[in-house]
Amino acid sequence: MTEKRRSARTVLVTGGGRGIGAATSLLCAQNGWAVAVNYTSGVAAAEAIVAQIRAAGGTALAVQADVSDEARVLAMFATIERELPPLGALVNNAGVVDVQARVDVMSLPRLQRMFAINVFGSFLCAREAVKRLSTKHGGRGGAIVNLSSAASRIGSPGQYVDYAAAKGAIDVFTMGLAKEVALEGIRVNAVRPGIIETEIHASGGLPDRAKQMAPLVPMQRAGSAEEVAQAIYWLMSDASSYTTGSVVDVTGGR
Repeated sequence: MTEKRRSARTVLVTGGGRGIGAATSLLCAQNGWAVAVNYTSGVAAAEAIVAQIRAAGGTALAVQADVSDEARVLAMFATIERELPPLGALVNNAGVVDVQARVDVMSLPRLQRMFAINVFGSFLCAREAVKRLSTKHGGRGGAIVNLSSAASRIGSPGQYVDYAAAKGAIDVFTMGLAKEVALEGIRVNAVRPGIIETEIHASGGLPDRAKQMAPLVPMQRAGSAEEVAQAIYWLMSDASSYTTGSVVDVTGGR
């Protein structure tokens, strides 16, 4: 059965209005999936992605929720259930960085925000997805793809050790959850992007970071959001039906 034939199902892409999330939302729609485009505050960007999908004949809905807020996550899943076809996949893409800093000057509020969004948010969304996908709960199975980072194995010293640690947690979460639900029709994998040209660098105070870091990459260039989206889509599609608990590097060899 082709992906387009399966497409009476929905994928939720958290942080789906920009960068890797936007590229993933568009690619999923192109392959026949209904797409729930989650956003926290960037309503215009999310609505623009939804409009683009609908203009091409697809089904999409922008859904607001801060993934670190349990009540908002529950409301988001309720909206998706009410407005879209049954859930078939989750892409845990929503994440944040902060300004570059050493650990010895990081504040508790910074650390709390970093882990609340990057780790707790992924757990909350995955929890709700499992309740809907797992054959144990009467679901039809599906896929969860988490967004990690090459920072999880590099450590990002002097810049983002907190972000690297949060993404390290995502790597372990991916492996553990994959084994937990392997007999319930759910595959869980992660993509570990390297230096990618997206807006996240500007939010961390380094808008030119991708260009500056390119010489450190064996391929001598930054990657694109679309290249990461291709790996995400492969992991959520039937093409990777025997792949679970894996973390796929999309790093240009770095």
